[in-house]
Amino acid sequence: MTMFFSVLVLISSLSLIVSVVMQEGSEQGLGTIGGGASDSLFGKARGASREDMLKRITVISAVIFIISTLVLAAK
Repeated sequence: MTMFFSVLVLISSLSLIVSVVMQEGSEQGLGTIGGGASDSLFGKARGASREDMLKRITVISAVIFIISTLVLAAK
């Protein structure tokens, strides 16, 4: 079981690194807090863009990484 979680940590960490590196930077900074991002948030193709897919992969990889690391630390 330890080997399984070790491999899971390795795969999730690599996918986390790749997905973060492939994301584009946000040049707008804190200016998007006031508005202007509503078009992309409620648009028709909300979950279909490349950026949304990379964000989803990043979150899933991070969750898998954290859970598997905690399981390994508990053993």
